Amino acid sequence: MRWLLALLLTGILISCDSQEDKKGRFLLKGNEKLKENDTKSAIDFYSEAIKIDPEFIDALYNRALVYQRTNRLDEAIRDYGAVLAISRTHRTSLFQRGLALLDNGEYYKALSDAEMSIQLFPDNWQSHFLHGLVLEQLNNHDDALAAFEKGLQLEPENSDLLVNKAIILFQQRNFGEAKETLQKAEKINPEEANIYNLRSMILFEEERVDLALGEVEKAISLNPRDAYYFNNRGLYKLYLGDLESGLEDINFSLRQNSRNLYALRNKGIYYAKKGQKELALRYLEDVYEKAPDMELVEAYLKLTQAL
Repeated sequence: MRWLLALLLTGILISCDSQEDKKGRFLLKGNEKLKENDTKSAIDFYSEAIKIDPEFIDALYNRALVYQRTNRLDEAIRDYGAVLAISRTHRTSLFQRGLALLDNGEYYKALSDAEMSIQLFPDNWQSHFLHGLVLEQLNNHDDALAAFEKGLQLEPENSDLLVNKAIILFQQRNFGEAKETLQKAEKINPEEANIYNLRSMILFEEERVDLALGEVEKAISLNPRDAYYFNNRGLYKLYLGDLESGLEDINFSLRQNSRNLYALRNKGIYYAKKGQKELALRYLEDVYEKAPDMELVEAYLKLTQAL
């Protein structure tokens, strides 16, 4: 009878537990699972909180971040949109949705978010950062550079802005200023892997391939999960004659993103260097059809056709 009484009391306590308390506990559990890198459980707990309160901004935003981290971009965009429907001026949701739209290839929707962010938050560097990223994808390099410069006026010591400014300078083939900008970024944040990757790309363009390999190795040591670093390392190895190891890196990159045209181009270059004409043409012709202006494609396509 004593145990029955205890069970009854427990039942009464649970039934009196407020919905506010329940959703808060689910949120905290989700946060704990996220710290443990258990993204599936984190999503499950956030979803339970949202079932209790469909307008629970903290849970919607956190779930969106996890979706974005795990490349479930459509779901992330949906959740950020739900937050913004509740609170139009939720700055970080607007910024993160813009990034997710950009990664999802929805450039003009991302541009709309960037422009809205500038309108609402003109004094926040992230507004101009997002704007610059979108303009870069739209191949409007001059305006992208101006956007990053506006961000740097607000945050002169921001390594993300500096690195992306250097990327635009690299695309404009202004290698000298790009290298100077990367040096500034490295002094501020020497743990930023993109600094070394971009420096490697500049060195490759300057035909200093052995030095380029050393720089991209630094990038990989700081971020061993980035497929683009491995693709670059694979290309440098091809140029240094280490063909099989280069192919291994390129294939690793393609396993992460099978549609990466740069990795497909590099695989074509591998087969060209091996003298395997049919396979080389298969890759290089496909890339040339989709991106005829991509560097090295036309040159290796002509080289292969002459084999």
